[in-house]
Amino acid sequence: MNNYRQQDIEHVVKDRGLLYPIDVLVVGAAGTGKSSTINALMNSAVAKVGEGADPETQMISSHLLHKYLRFHDSAGLGDGLEADKRHSKAIIEKLCLPCTVNEQQYGFIDLVLVILDGGSRDLGTAMQLLEHVVMKNISADRVVVAINQADAAMEGRHWRQHLKQPDYQLAQFLNQKAHLVQQRLRDGAGKTITLPICYSAYHGYQLAHLMDALIAQFPHQRRALPRKWFFGDKFACPKCTIC
Repeated sequence: MNNYRQQDIEHVVKDRGLLYPIDVLVVGAAGTGKSSTINALMNSAVAKVGEGADPETQMISSHLLHKYLRFHDSAGLGDGLEADKRHSKAIIEKLCLPCTVNEQQYGFIDLVLVILDGGSRDLGTAMQLLEHVVMKNISADRVVVAINQADAAMEGRHWRQHLKQPDYQLAQFLNQKAHLVQQRLRDGAGKTITLPICYSAYHGYQLAHLMDALIAQFPHQRRALPRKWFFGDKFACPKCTIC
């Protein structure tokens, strides 16, 4: 998908005067498939994928799709209290990272992609991450929530393997889950997000829709940072095509 809608992305970025590349921080609980999603979107094994209870991503790493879009893979939460504190701190620091251009400071991260596990009934860790880490450090209109592993929902039943897509019953279940996540976030944090996309990175199901959702959420202006986050006078600009 390296070239998927690249001209649209370029047009939006330039038309709105955004800094580029657009930087997307990918977060989620351990095992939700953050690295697999990045690999699928980039059509290349650029992010290491963990197996079982040994996730590979222990620090934030960056992957440039093209000059207008870049993904940042983060460690997954859910590996223990102390590990979660470290990972949450790293995510918050990334969200608070400034970028200085022409003596004006903006947020380095433009969007956050929060990935949930479609095969899990327990969304507690994911909702805590959304409410207490992500939403407190970036506005809701810069957050895209997606539900991966659609093929694992309902314990794998009703997934049409030969077509690599759900049947009607599973599609309805996934749609209900997406609405549930949207409602829980509205009730719990008072934040409104667009309806989550349900997809499968492994099977390539709805990947184009996931990319469409990201593009639709591209900001209309550069991201301003609260002054309380400014901790210095000058910063080197991390946007590779500006400086």
